[in-house]
Amino acid sequence: MEAASLPAALELVAGGGVGLSPEKRAVLGASLLLLQRDYRFERVWFWGCIQGVRGAYYIAEGLGPDRAAPRSRLYSLNCVEWSLLLPVTKEMAARAEQLTGRFQGDPSFEYEYTEINAEDAERLFEDGKEPVIKEEARLIATIEQIDRAVGIIPRGAFVKTPLGSVHENRNFEGLSLTEAKKLSSYFHFTEPVNLKNKTLLEKADLDPSTDFLDSLEHDIPQGSWTVQLEKGGTVVVLRSLLWLGLTFYHVPMTKQYGYVYFGTGEKNLDLPFML
Repeated sequence: MEAASLPAALELVAGGGVGLSPEKRAVLGASLLLLQRDYRFERVWFWGCIQGVRGAYYIAEGLGPDRAAPRSRLYSLNCVEWSLLLPVTKEMAARAEQLTGRFQGDPSFEYEYTEINAEDAERLFEDGKEPVIKEEARLIATIEQIDRAVGIIPRGAFVKTPLGSVHENRNFEGLSLTEAKKLSSYFHFTEPVNLKNKTLLEKADLDPSTDFLDSLEHDIPQGSWTVQLEKGGTVVVLRSLLWLGLTFYHVPMTKQYGYVYFGTGEKNLDLPFML
């Protein structure tokens, strides 16, 4: 969610019992603006918070002119001092997926080789590397995994130019209340997968400038999203049951929307058995 509208946005997603203390909101509001100035980001989003056993990671994302370009991610342990995270690699993501349990809240904490795949450990020994994964690497991979799985935007909020870059749609005035209650009105803000498998006949009714992403209606498993009206029916709130703690909000007929994550960074692997 936008750093500039953070206090109001947090109020709109507070129905799920998540949020920040007034002190943390005040500190974040100031430090995110300084972050935008120091790193010269065009926009800064407050991504959320991953709660560890001994501390919490507060995450921010910096965006450039092309909204589809890789984002710069930063974390803080106190909402004041920020550290830039390295881009995630395939190897990092694969190794992090094998880890289970809570985060510790210490970026330098090392997960020993007993907690990773035996084949990976053997390969690392052969390469002369220690078979350990630092928690900072797990943090990077988890943020990327959550963003790819449940980072969403309303239909029409962004447009794709003929050159392939993605920008905010200045003509977007929000979804109608009827449309806002449909999962098909929301897109995953990541590289599309299902869209590439559609036939030419299915693509005929799509607008290539706005319908260039995958919608939520075909997410697997079915039922992994809840759609609710809150604040007297004036706010549409989507919550992910796959990544518990991810909340998206949109105020129909306005440009107000965003998502935030407050959780432990653990995927709900039991979801298929709960539906």
